Amino acid sequence: MTGSDGSRLVRVVPGGPEEAPLTDVDLLATLSPRDRSRPCLRVNFVTTLDGASTSDGVSGSLGGPADGRVFDLLRRVADVVVVGAGTVRDEGYGAMRLSEDAATWREQAGLAPQPVFALVSGSLRLDPESTVFTEAPVRPLVLTTDRADPGARRALERVADVVACGDERVDPHLLRDALVERGLPQMHCEGGPRLFGDLVRADAVDELFLTLAPLLEGGHGLRVSQGADGDDSSPLRRMRLAHVLRDGDELLTWYVRDRAQTA
Repeated sequence: MTGSDGSRLVRVVPGGPEEAPLTDVDLLATLSPRDRSRPCLRVNFVTTLDGASTSDGVSGSLGGPADGRVFDLLRRVADVVVVGAGTVRDEGYGAMRLSEDAATWREQAGLAPQPVFALVSGSLRLDPESTVFTEAPVRPLVLTTDRADPGARRALERVADVVACGDERVDPHLLRDALVERGLPQMHCEGGPRLFGDLVRADAVDELFLTLAPLLEGGHGLRVSQGADGDDSSPLRRMRLAHVLRDGDELLTWYVRDRAQTA
């Protein structure tokens, strides 16, 4: 039955009948891009019910096992994993290396064994001695600006390919172009909120995987999308629901950008 306003609500009953649990094979078939030659930028976040993307400054404690499972599988099907430098520092990232099983699956799918790790940093406040670089299975990328410190750039160029994607700030469109030009059209972004905010304002996001954790934070946790100081609000971006998964009280949603509309 449709309401007088045209809405159509359907009921999902917690604890009600469910289909058989999905295997990794099922999930990979669902998550794998249908056309790998067509550039696509995906973003993955977890949020509490009251909109926080972190607890005590990090997001790792918010998601359950299902969120972690989809997180890993999204990395597996990507050509490149893009992360802001602040998130790398805050979340304690080390070298990004997929498991042997994941690397084997990628090779059988005609992909490189490991995706490329791309760090976004306008300031280049990164330690070239970090295991992010020294133990990386694939030479990382650092996406920065023309005005980044030359000394820091020279130091990082010993352990990574450093690419300027803008003058004073990293331009999301130039970022996308740089990755596609390097044969990395399937882009998977893991945050953080400031980078996501830049991508949203540039309308550079094609897909969003958002996990709704059954938690209330009630503190000062950031939203999943955060504007830079002085940024004006941007038009609303219409997203289309592509899929919903549930593990107990945790919902995992997948939205696709509807470019036919802005709101």
